[in-house]
Amino acid sequence: MPMQDPIARPRGGQVGALLRHWRDLRRKSQLELSLDTGVSQRHLSFIEVGRSAPSRQMLIDIATALDMPLRDRNTLLLAGGYAPVYPDGAWDGPEMRSITNALERMLRQHEPFPALVMDRYWNVLMTNRSAPRFFSRFTDLSARRAPRNMLHLLFDPGGLRPCIADWPAVAESLIQRVHREAVGRVIDDKIKGLLAALMAYPDVEPAWASLSAADIQGPTPVIPIGLVKDGRVLNYFSLVTTVGTPRTVAAQELRIECMVPADEATEAPHAELMGEEPA
Repeated sequence: MPMQDPIARPRGGQVGALLRHWRDLRRKSQLELSLDTGVSQRHLSFIEVGRSAPSRQMLIDIATALDMPLRDRNTLLLAGGYAPVYPDGAWDGPEMRSITNALERMLRQHEPFPALVMDRYWNVLMTNRSAPRFFSRFTDLSARRAPRNMLHLLFDPGGLRPCIADWPAVAESLIQRVHREAVGRVIDDKIKGLLAALMAYPDVEPAWASLSAADIQGPTPVIPIGLVKDGRVLNYFSLVTTVGTPRTVAAQELRIECMVPADEATEAPHAELMGEEPA
């Protein structure tokens, strides 16, 4: 079944156009949104056509009911003439210090396996010590400027791609992950650009971008990524974590990815690869 493209965002930023956009994106009628928010359907209709100006709290309630990402909730509030509610500072800004400290502890606890923190566009922001050591066993990371993008590293023939076993299956699953893990299930312009760049790499099939997650079938609960080293395949899969109940845009858009061996046969070779004694 083809995956539907997200509805184009309205231009001009008016409240009514934004609400119609998000209702369509979430496939909610005015009646359904009315039941979710306690705002009458008539009032919602007046807001959408510009006959009524919603209060700040009403916009927050509607945005919550529509499961809008925090970044887009700020846009809605600005369109309504209100100041943004959710801080939109840098991921490593002062207000994020408690979170980044916790992330550093998480990354350290995952040694000797690779763990990293990425933004919504798969740019690497933080890693544990094992991550660069691990990937450097397969490709020259020094040739890539920071922030490194994990998807480009995996798709680029000059990156990890030559070392990936069953690369077509892995690449197809990654394309689907970009869709599934988009913040708020919204494919914005930057993600569209990222997907277009990935699809432009050699031997990437156009059909991979039009399959739904349900179309990917396999004999295991996950699609592992196998990396070939010295003729031996090491199989890994990822555990993905997000920040619970985020109150800032940056916190909501962080993703922590921890790689773990997909089978017992990979654990000892991994320790050898990293120069560690097996546990």
